[in-house]
Amino acid sequence: MMPPPWMGWAMGKAGSNGKLNTFDVTNLVVGSIIGADVYVATGVSLRLVGPFSLVIWLIAGIMAVVIALSFAYCVMLLPKVGGPYAYVREVSTPFAGFMVGWALLLAEWFSMAVFPVAFAQYFTALVLGIDGMGEVVVKALFVVFIIATNCIGVRAAGRTNDALTIIKLMPLILLIVGGVAFFLAQPTMLATNLSPFVTGDAHAFGSALVLIFWAYAGFELSTLPADNVERPERSIPKAIVYGMLLVIVFYLLTNFIVVGAMDPQLTSSASVPLIDVASTIFDPLPLLSGIVVLVVGAGAMFSIMGADESGTIGTTQLAFAMAADGLLPHSFAKQSRYGTPYIALIVLCTAAFVVSIFGGLAALINSSVFLLAFVYLATCLSTLRLERKNPGIAKKLRWKRAIPIIGAAFSLMLILLVDPFEVVVSLLVLAVGVIVYINFSPRNELTEAKELLYSEEAVLKRALIQRTTFLAHPLYHLDNYMHRKKRTEQAMVIVKQEETKGVIKD
Repeated sequence: MMPPPWMGWAMGKAGSNGKLNTFDVTNLVVGSIIGADVYVATGVSLRLVGPFSLVIWLIAGIMAVVIALSFAYCVMLLPKVGGPYAYVREVSTPFAGFMVGWALLLAEWFSMAVFPVAFAQYFTALVLGIDGMGEVVVKALFVVFIIATNCIGVRAAGRTNDALTIIKLMPLILLIVGGVAFFLAQPTMLATNLSPFVTGDAHAFGSALVLIFWAYAGFELSTLPADNVERPERSIPKAIVYGMLLVIVFYLLTNFIVVGAMDPQLTSSASVPLIDVASTIFDPLPLLSGIVVLVVGAGAMFSIMGADESGTIGTTQLAFAMAADGLLPHSFAKQSRYGTPYIALIVLCTAAFVVSIFGGLAALINSSVFLLAFVYLATCLSTLRLERKNPGIAKKLRWKRAIPIIGAAFSLMLILLVDPFEVVVSLLVLAVGVIVYINFSPRNELTEAKELLYSEEAVLKRALIQRTTFLAHPLYHLDNYMHRKKRTEQAMVIVKQEETKGVIKD
């Protein structure tokens, strides 16, 4: 039986032993985190704290690095697919594992509801005159598109994926390049717009930190077993740091342009600041200004669609995993002929659409972060028990023990910073998990479904999809180029060796 084409990447370019190297894992980190979040979180954070949001983007990035490293520590102690759900279940009880998996499912579900709201904001900014009912229709069409593309398993590939990546990244590149030129032409504008640098009170800072941290989330759905990574004790931590640094720099650059180019009074009320800043930067060029605004708006909508499609895949796979373990209705594990858990997909997307009608961006993100922080806290604490179960590995990684402890502290801080109303809402939906568990506690597992989810092929296939999303896509091509060049050099060495042997024989 011939291996699928993507296995050539997994086995051929991931090192001589068929494992992923540091560059590969870095690509996965970037692909699993960065998406359309910058289009969403930028405006909300600016309204809360103004230019000081730049500092909070940095702080949130550092917190995300530590928590992501805590996940890496778990992966090395327990090289198993399943993420937080698997870690907590291993050290505790099936019920505890289920509650963590349920919290993660709800967190990603709340995130799914964010994107229809954000899409509608950018759409109505470009297409004027749409009323409240019109926005609901836009959200509905957006969700139908996400369901349709996931149901039939449409995955952009080759030149199509390259084109989509250009569409997504071009607006941000235009803003960064145009912003630099704008600052050079008007050097006093930057200092003016950054003053006052600090606005808002302590409560606003906490709220902004929660909202901005959401933009760094995503690594919880991209955990790979250490067995698939070359020298995991070194490669995984390095890849997380490199990948997160790249994401932090990208976020900071984009937000720096927005903050520095726009009047603070405008940023405090802007719902689509990236469109507003594009208009400000290119205002001296009237003909170009309209085109750039359209490009930024279209790029934002494409990015939001891509991010939601990618997030929906991860969320439905999580629901599929829990159904395979007998923890959710077995119907959630039913797959279409394209391999999509279509019932789980339709239920989750429809529910997310309903929530998007009644919830605002800040409320939905707060609920998502609260549940994510709960999952992060449980995962970080799980490492202490995993160390006892794996003393040999833990001894080699002893210096890393402080990481999950700090990660647990950061997770607890996020929980305490979430708005009390969203905490109550999150706890109520989390409590529903107890009823779900009582009704669907595992009496039998779906063996075939579990094999489809947890096989090495399935893991590496999901990894390939992450490598070709948003900012990770250019890295993917760079990786291809590097390996192609390396193979060419190796081939030339072999040819020269053969030629040398021929000369010696003569």
